[in-house]
Amino acid sequence: MSDKIMNKEDLQALISVGESQKLEFKRSGSTHLGREICAFANSLGGRILIGVDDSGMLKPLNKPNTLRSQVQSIARNIDPPIMVDCTEVEGILIVTVPESRHKPHSSSGKFYLREGASCQQMNRDEIREFFYREGLIYFDEKSNDRYRWPEDFQNEAFTSFLKQSRITPAFPVDVILRNLGLLKRDKMSYAGSLLFSKQGSLFVPGASVNCCLFQGTTTTRVLDQKIYDADLLTNYRATVNYLLAHLNTAYEIGVDRKEQLEIPEGAMREALINALAHRDYRKPGDLQVHIFQDRVEIINPGGLVGGMTMEKLGTVSLPRNPLLFGMMHRMGLVEKIGSGMKRIADMCREQKTPEPEIQADDDWFRIVFFRKTIGSGKSSGKSSGKSSGKTNVLILERLEAAPSTTIPALAAALGLTTRAVEKQISKLKESGHLIRVGSRKDGHWVVKNREL
Repeated sequence: MSDKIMNKEDLQALISVGESQKLEFKRSGSTHLGREICAFANSLGGRILIGVDDSGMLKPLNKPNTLRSQVQSIARNIDPPIMVDCTEVEGILIVTVPESRHKPHSSSGKFYLREGASCQQMNRDEIREFFYREGLIYFDEKSNDRYRWPEDFQNEAFTSFLKQSRITPAFPVDVILRNLGLLKRDKMSYAGSLLFSKQGSLFVPGASVNCCLFQGTTTTRVLDQKIYDADLLTNYRATVNYLLAHLNTAYEIGVDRKEQLEIPEGAMREALINALAHRDYRKPGDLQVHIFQDRVEIINPGGLVGGMTMEKLGTVSLPRNPLLFGMMHRMGLVEKIGSGMKRIADMCREQKTPEPEIQADDDWFRIVFFRKTIGSGKSSGKSSGKSSGKTNVLILERLEAAPSTTIPALAAALGLTTRAVEKQISKLKESGHLIRVGSRKDGHWVVKNREL
């Protein structure tokens, strides 16, 4: 609410804007006023001008003070009560409704939202979505009826969690889980389902991570694809290894050879952790990691968390899944100060790589890292990326990290032709550095010696 006293000119200026998300005209009386106040409080707040018809014509009230008392009474009877400000200007009663910090409010047992220039009653699904969006209930804290305790419990994942979190298993498993808030009345929460499942998508659809390597800069042709569908920590580690196996490493030759990934590894880890922690697990779409010739995209369902804006990214922490976020913090994977995006930008600047691009709407959040391609003249290494020695080092490193990598996928990752890679692999096989085990279709590579 503004401290400025409104005069006739201010009123005319306000009316000239017309009805909108934050402005409602009302000819007279208090009919349906409760739902209008409720809708504004549940949304972004706004003003109701009583004594103005739909066309914006003034219809001054005969007894504005009497109506003022009625408005205040109506606002107090909303559940929970709402404090409104009533000001009279030229016989027009201006009711200012602030956006509430105690959402949701109901009028006569019904919930309303302001949508554009109208007040809409929320249906069951909209009410449920409203509660999630406003952070009034959290999906990850709910009990997961699909998960059977203790039959579906994955002990290996739990052991990894304890080790990563530095928790000494001095008490029975169920006691530890209850103390962590993951198990309630012998029901596993959705957060626990993500952490301690052999196959996460069985209990939380969309819990898997879909990694794809594409030819060129579009999704037209898939060169390689891996879907990781285990517990959250295993999915995270596997996805990091996939990125490391398919991105280029630059070398700086000197007294000590320095290796530097074309995109800062720490920045990609941070982006991946943010995606796992903040995605909307009620939406069935997989978290997606796309590697193109010129960029890497990490895409998670759910858009921005309620209350978060693009301007606030990197300055505040608003977790969509606070229980899961807390467990990831215990494992040392995330910070609670909301500085993830800032750290990503800082790491990119430090390595002199382009800062990532952030894209978000109501349904998706996407972070785009831009690649340095071998032989493009943008590599930070001093030696040429086109030399066969350098190429052979990269081939051996990649095949050791990902033995099932295909030659087309390897060629795309290195920015070379398939024929060029086949030629270098033939030389590596002849020199005893590399062997092929199994068929061309189902086999894998074994690196016998990395020293060239």
